[in-house]
Amino acid sequence: MSHSGKPAGLFKNLSAKVAAIPMVVTALVVFVGFSVWTIIYSFTNSRLLPSTKWVGLAQYERLWETRRWLISIENLAIYGALMLVLSLVVGFLLAALIDQKIRFEDGFRTIFLYPYALSFIVTGLVWQWMLNPEFGIQQTVRSFGFESFTFDPLYNPELVLYGVLIAGLWHGSGLVMCLMLAGLRGIDEDVWKATRVDGIPAWKTYLLVVIPMMRPVFVTTLVLITSSIIKLYDLVIAQTGGGPGLSSEVPAKFVFDSMFVSQNLAQGFAASAMMLVAVIFVIIPWAYLEFGGKKNG
Repeated sequence: MSHSGKPAGLFKNLSAKVAAIPMVVTALVVFVGFSVWTIIYSFTNSRLLPSTKWVGLAQYERLWETRRWLISIENLAIYGALMLVLSLVVGFLLAALIDQKIRFEDGFRTIFLYPYALSFIVTGLVWQWMLNPEFGIQQTVRSFGFESFTFDPLYNPELVLYGVLIAGLWHGSGLVMCLMLAGLRGIDEDVWKATRVDGIPAWKTYLLVVIPMMRPVFVTTLVLITSSIIKLYDLVIAQTGGGPGLSSEVPAKFVFDSMFVSQNLAQGFAASAMMLVAVIFVIIPWAYLEFGGKKNG
């Protein structure tokens, strides 16, 4: 028995395994347990309090017939697509700039990463003030003599999502920059020397050599950005409260209002289950690329 190595493998790193038990139990009870509980009660007619009266898919049918929910999905899709692309582009460009061994690198990294240390509520309030036409960017520019300058996206239903996007980019681009910078610093210096010897332009080196080598970093970054997009709530509440009208409504706010304002728990549970499905669709491909791909390789 001792020759098989099984007991040794079982008790290897025993202290670390014991220390991980509280975390594992918490994850199972809080995340898995409550997720299952939410899904089960999404098939009931729960209102102010949980109910066991089964109604099948009625809550989901009603959900997808609700105009407010459909608008929130559309808003999140627009915000999410722009946030995903722009945060990756801005974060990578900042990382590529800092990777040039510029002076005061530590200072620039701190400045770019600092917004991520703030909560979404603080970020939203800061940008609500900056985008306020009475005393924000618009008023500042007009004070220099440009009286016709107009910049009030939070008060324009057609532009409000872009106002929220500005705050989101300001908050999250620093984290993307740090992840990308870590990936760039992991590229062997010989790669850069070889491309310089071959006369390959810097932009083409990044595009055709460096970025493909940073695939794991990009995959992880995409998962982090996407998960933050799906649960977008604080930023919208702090900046617009979902307005004007429903022009900045998002699924997470729909869930909160259904459960605590309209006192319709089952409808909120159904919407939460839809958000959980979206998260699963993000996690599964990431898990496959990170673990399944390596195993197959």
